Parts: sequence; C-alpha cells; structure tokens
Amino acid sequence: MARTALITGASSGLGAEFARQLAERGADLILVARDEDALESVATSLRGRYGIGVQVLAADLTEPEQREKVVERLEDDERPIEILVNNAGYGLPLAFERNDIEEEARHLALHVEAPMRLAHAALGPMLTRGGGRIINVASVAGFIPRGTYGAVKGWVISFSRWANVRYGPRGVTVTAVCPGFVHTGFHERLGLPPGDEGVPRLMWLNAPDVVRAALRDAARGRAVSIPSLRYKLLIALTRVVPASIVVKAGETGR
Repeated sequence: MARTALITGASSGLGAEFARQLAERGADLILVARDEDALESVATSLRGRYGIGVQVLAADLTEPEQREKVVERLEDDERPIEILVNNAGYGLPLAFERNDIEEEARHLALHVEAPMRLAHAALGPMLTRGGGRIINVASVAGFIPRGTYGAVKGWVISFSRWANVRYGPRGVTVTAVCPGFVHTGFHERLGLPPGDEGVPRLMWLNAPDVVRAALRDAARGRAVSIPSLRYKLLIALTRVVPASIVVKAGETGR
C-alpha cells in the first residue's frame, strides 16, 4: 500500500485511529489538527511502531490562512495524496437559541466549508491521476433532525452521495462514514461522561471497529458507510416513524 493519506482531526479519537490503521497498512501520513504537540505525540508513536513517514501540519481549519496550508499540500502534484480523511469536528449543545451564534458559525465552517474546500483541492490531482479516495466522517445524526450538528452532517452525507456517483466512474470514490455513539473522548470533552448520557451500552461503538468498517466500505466504493447492523436498522426505522418521535429520540445523549 504505497500511498499517502491526509487526515484532519488526527490528534485524537477517530482521526488518530484512522492514522493508526492506515499506517498499519503501510501508508505515509499527513496529520492535521490545531494542537501541534498532540499531533507530534501521535506521529512519534506511529513512526516508531510502523516505520512510515509522518508529516505534522498544525492548522485551525476555520481560519482561512491556516486552512490554505492544507489546501496547498493537497494540490501539490509532486507529492500526491491518494487518501483524504475529513474527520475534524466537534459538537454543540442542542439548545440552538442559547448557543453563541459566532460559535455556531464556526461549527458550520468546520463541518461544511472546510471539508468542501479540502475535497475540492484533492479532487483535481486525484482525477488527473485517475484514482483516489475521499472519506468524510459524518454521523447517524445526519439522518435525524438533531440541531445544527445533524444539519451539517446531513450536508456531508448528501454531498458524498452525489460526489461518489459523479467521480466514482473516474476513479475517485467519496464515502460518508456515519457512526453513532463512539468511545473516543468526543463526548467527554463536552463534559458529559458516557455513563451519564442516558445512552444504552448497546449503542456504543469502538473506534477501531468504526474505522475498519469505514476503510473497507471506502475500498469497495460505497457512498455511505454505517458501521454496525444496529445503526443500519435504526436509520431504516427513522424513515417510517413520525418526525416528532425521531426528534425526541435524537435528543438523547450527544
């Protein structure tokens, strides 16, 4: 697997797990996140364990000047990137009316504008070479009315479905990965330990399983990857249950 992958939000959680599994398969890596020290820690571990090349690129993807560094790296024809993983993200409280509107705008920029710009930057070189994979980390929340987080993830899913049909025949696949609740630290960083969220233990997934399924589905050219049968069934159920019930159920946990 002689290829290079660029992963955003790579300092922890699903991003770090994508990095680990791709390194295990022999890929060189470019790790992107805001915290340079955390990225260096991940990079050092992966270099030592797998003997692959790892570049650290510290950037806040909501800041145009910093995001441009990542765009330029994706557009570099002399150092091709075969896999882009758009993973960076965070959650906000569901009480939209009480949230700071500037934070909501930043949330929108990170989840929609950033992956859109990075996908656009990656597509040109990938299409020229006739191959590549773009993996956009979405969420089952994208299928459920669930505040602005569900809304932005719905965009990611819709875009990925369209782009996979559009560019798949030209060798570039686009896959939206839609996990549910995952043990990553995402929820703890919101100050909400998993045990206190009212989410049944059965609904929690492990990051290695989610990433393994995502990479498998991306390799098969699937537009949407929903790890685990229970979440596939849950999403199917939302299509026949009244919206009021779906919205109420979606307010459980984070």
